[in-house]
Amino acid sequence: MKKQMKRAAGFTLIEILIVIGIIAILAAIVLVAINPARQFKQANNTQRSSNVNAILSAVGHYTVDNKGKLPTDVDTGAQEISEALCDNLVPKYISAIPSDPTSGGKGALFSDCDDVDAGDIGYEVESDANGRVTVSAPNTEDLSPSEPIENIAVTR
Repeated sequence: MKKQMKRAAGFTLIEILIVIGIIAILAAIVLVAINPARQFKQANNTQRSSNVNAILSAVGHYTVDNKGKLPTDVDTGAQEISEALCDNLVPKYISAIPSDPTSGGKGALFSDCDDVDAGDIGYEVESDANGRVTVSAPNTEDLSPSEPIENIAVTR
């Protein structure tokens, strides 16, 4: 009779450690590629850009309807959107004033201008001597230290 050698079924400790190491390396590569913090910053900046355009459009519509007159509190020198400006725009020109995703309002929509307090909106409005209006988002987030970006601003 031949003696059969019995071999235990399963994996050796070295094989298991190698597989765990490979999985850890792949997980690290995926996390670096996805970079959730950068994705959140990019989403916030996209929301800011959209909000700036919506506010500027509302100011533009107000100006057209009022024969070139700018809304209350749109002066030279950047200033945050006030309750008076909100009253001029809501609800006829914009349904609600959006706030910056990281400001006091935390991305809320203000349809009742009495609720607007200093620091809630986070967007600034100013006009120049030629009547051009600029809406800006001063809280723009840098996506990485090597790629700082300018504040988001639109002028019309």
